[in-house]
Amino acid sequence: MSNTDNRTAQVDETGKLRHLLRLDGLSREFITALLDRAESFQTRVGEPPARDDALKGRTVANLFFEPSTRTRASFELAAKRLSADVLNLDVNMSSRTKGESLLDTIYTLQAMQVDIFVVRDASAGIPAYITQNAEPHVSVLNAGESDISHPTQGLLDLMTIREAKGTLDGLTVTVIGDIAHSRVARSISEGLRIMGNNELRLVSPTGLNGDSELYPGAQLTSDLDGAIEGADVVMALRIQKERIKEKSSLMTSMEYHQQFGLTEERLALAKPDAIVMHPGPMNRDVEISGPVADGPQSVVTQQVHNGVAVRMAVLAAVNEARST
Repeated sequence: MSNTDNRTAQVDETGKLRHLLRLDGLSREFITALLDRAESFQTRVGEPPARDDALKGRTVANLFFEPSTRTRASFELAAKRLSADVLNLDVNMSSRTKGESLLDTIYTLQAMQVDIFVVRDASAGIPAYITQNAEPHVSVLNAGESDISHPTQGLLDLMTIREAKGTLDGLTVTVIGDIAHSRVARSISEGLRIMGNNELRLVSPTGLNGDSELYPGAQLTSDLDGAIEGADVVMALRIQKERIKEKSSLMTSMEYHQQFGLTEERLALAKPDAIVMHPGPMNRDVEISGPVADGPQSVVTQQVHNGVAVRMAVLAAVNEARST
């Protein structure tokens, strides 16, 4: 294996996590262990959060070159609860806006002894590019890459489904929305494919359909009612307007809600114990109605809660690899 391959491999020769760029390529056993570890960091809302000294003396830099609320906040809380020093780089104040290259930013932060980079960027390939050029002891975590991948979101979605259903095998999962531009859809698809014999139904308006080659085994359709019928899990996604160049062909918010919005009437087609998910941010009464978002089948806030525990598990795992 070449030096470059050693740097970019997600899992090292001892089976420990070096980087997290995507879920594809990880084993069912590996993901199960990560989810089990995340559960060990769970406490109930209202109780003191779990804390650990696993990252004491380490420095985590959150490099968010694209807007984020949930992911950035949960990575920051996760690192602090593991006793790390945390640096949040505001892209609007960073030297990249002055013309500094991405690698010069990385080299500068490496010189300040940053150990783990958490990276979100609107361009494809940035997390892998950093792993190829960073020092061998540095770990890189993908916090959202263009429309390609969002692995920790995929993990927290898997954790939420497993909590609610007791399994990640043999489920019917329906995802509704802008499949073509959704890194969330890509990551949950990868995760479900790895974890079991699941039926995945991807529903989108014409023009926002996903590429079937990116979703092997999934059903891509525009038939919303048919896709919801009998589902165990229903996830709504927002339209990624910031990634769509030609917006004139998009439906209005009212038209979208009428044709593809997740309403109480449509949810009634799913199994009675179906859960409702949304990665956020939610556009109420566009892709999901308020009564559904706040209803008894919604696990949206649990997804957010699980996000901190999942990111604690991932940070602790890469720290173990770099400590050996």
